[in-house]
Amino acid sequence: MTDRSGPIVRVALETGDRWTFATALDWPGWSRSGKGESVALETLGAYAVRYASVARRAGEPFPAASGRLEVVERDRGGSGTDFGVPSRIGEDDRRATSAAEGERLARLVEASWAELAAVARVAPESLRKGPRGGGRDRTKMLAHVSEADWYYAKEIGVRVPNPGPADDAAIAAMRAAMLNVLRAPSDGGAMAGRTWTVRYAARRIAWHALDHAWEMEDRSTP
Repeated sequence: MTDRSGPIVRVALETGDRWTFATALDWPGWSRSGKGESVALETLGAYAVRYASVARRAGEPFPAASGRLEVVERDRGGSGTDFGVPSRIGEDDRRATSAAEGERLARLVEASWAELAAVARVAPESLRKGPRGGGRDRTKMLAHVSEADWYYAKEIGVRVPNPGPADDAAIAAMRAAMLNVLRAPSDGGAMAGRTWTVRYAARRIAWHALDHAWEMEDRSTP
């Protein structure tokens, strides 16, 4: 585990057969994986400096950058975890949210989308390929995120036509509606007759945007 002496950063671990996700529960999107708990926690700590940019965009002080990671919850992952997605809804995800907490979650999710957009503005169209020659280029990656957001929107009760990848106005309207759902006070229960809670939705949506933002950033270099 990363040894930090500052404020405590509450972390949940989600462990599958192959991968473990470490998630900072109070900071939607700050979630990293590794093979085993110690690697996942070390990677999470290493990404604090990158997540600080998201917190700044949201206008949130980020003492967590110098904080101590403390595991407060452990969950058994499944096939989604091993596929590479933090997919378990934990006990902390089921806590109620006030209007103020919902507003904070929405700001951090919005800042995650803004971080992706900022990275994309300076990234080349053709991104460096992975070790096996795979990986989406910039435009396809952005289209993938907006399409995933459409599926996420349905999970939280926002039903709109699937916006085309080039329809910036429709994507913005869909995301604004999603943020309004996250802002509303919640009892912590599942939304829209499905399974996602507000806290889980915020961290899943933000994670996906940032996972690709950081991938795009890393693959922009020769």
